[in-house]
Amino acid sequence: MVLDLYARRVVGWSWRASLERNLVIAALTDAIERRRPPAGLLHHSDRGSHYASSDYQALLAEAQMVGSMSRKGNCWDSAVVESFFATLKAELPLSVFPSHAAARTAVFDYIERFYNRRRCHSSLGYRSPADYEAQENRRTKAA
Repeated sequence: MVLDLYARRVVGWSWRASLERNLVIAALTDAIERRRPPAGLLHHSDRGSHYASSDYQALLAEAQMVGSMSRKGNCWDSAVVESFFATLKAELPLSVFPSHAAARTAVFDYIERFYNRRRCHSSLGYRSPADYEAQENRRTKAA
C-alpha cells in the first residue's frame, strides 16, 4: 500500500496471493492513477528488494517522483505505514475467511469505506483523512 503522509490516507494499494515485485508496482500504479502527483513528489519506502527493483524505480522515474530510502537498520521512516498495518490488524475483525476474494473484500471495505473516509486520527485533529483533505482544500482555496 501507498500512504500519503499529509492526510494519512491510503492512496494506492494492491492485493495478490503472493508477495512479489508486481504487488508493490500495482500499488504504486494505483496511487499514481488516483492522485496524479506533481513532479518532484518524495516517495519513501524501505530498502526491500521490491522497492529497489529496476521496474519499481523506472515507474518512479516515469512519474517524476523522487525515491527515498532510509539507511540500513533505520526503522523510524516506516513507522506510519507500520502503524497503519497494526491498526488494520487490530480493527479489522480477523477471522478465517471462506476465500481469498472474501478476505480482499474485507480489506477493501476497511480501507476505502472506513479508514480513508470515517476513521479519525489524532494527528489530523481527530478528523478522517477524507475530511482533513477536504477541509484543508477549502482553507487553501479561501486563502
